[in-house]
Amino acid sequence: MPEEQVLRSVERTLAVLRAFSPEQPEMTLTEVAQASGLDRAGARRILLSLVHLGYVRHDERRFALTPQVLEFGHAYLSSRSLPQIAEPHLRRLTRELREMTALAVLDGDEIRYVAQVPSPKLLSVTIPVGTRFPAHATSMGKVLLAGMSPELLEARLRSAELKQLTPHTVTTRERLLADLAGIREQGFAISDNELEEGLRGVAAPVRDSDGKVIAAVNVSLDAHRAPEGAVRREIVPLLVTTASRIEADLRLKPPAGHQK
Repeated sequence: MPEEQVLRSVERTLAVLRAFSPEQPEMTLTEVAQASGLDRAGARRILLSLVHLGYVRHDERRFALTPQVLEFGHAYLSSRSLPQIAEPHLRRLTRELREMTALAVLDGDEIRYVAQVPSPKLLSVTIPVGTRFPAHATSMGKVLLAGMSPELLEARLRSAELKQLTPHTVTTRERLLADLAGIREQGFAISDNELEEGLRGVAAPVRDSDGKVIAAVNVSLDAHRAPEGAVRREIVPLLVTTASRIEADLRLKPPAGHQK
């Protein structure tokens, strides 16, 4: 079959699949033909082929997609890393808040940025991917520490140096443990002026399918322009929702080494 004919066949098949939508999840042959721009005979051939392959079901006069079409999205998500999965959600959050957003993982006693979307504001701060900061002085670090088991946390704090970076940095084990208990209970962290004066960080955990905290998502704010009450009311819900969206996409990604 000539290459041009093959490409046209693929294009027509995709047009039929795209014809279905949340507004029209079920359609007659005529409706599919109209929505895809094909004649009835061409649309019918493609629909019957998709029915045979299991991607479309046929109930009397109406056609609808089956869950098997999710294989395409599943394959895409399965090929992506955590930063790639998180990035579109960070971009969406940055558009909504016009503030810098980021994703970090725990690396020893530090957090390491693995994804970051800068604020669209002029003169905004950009933190390159790979940048590290002490975990105890950041909202993402505290979220990640709070997600550790008591045994691992105890071992981590036993050897950690709680270095003072500003007058507000938590530097005692007792105070840090109290902060982590509160974060564990409320499900998010707010860190004020601990890493840098004037910086307010807000973070929420990202969990894998087993409920283990594997990363933290964050919004960085000017502490002087973002009162804590407003942050809790307006920022935290959006941040938690973003973490949930990342988790939902992660659940579509099979474990490493898994073969279907």
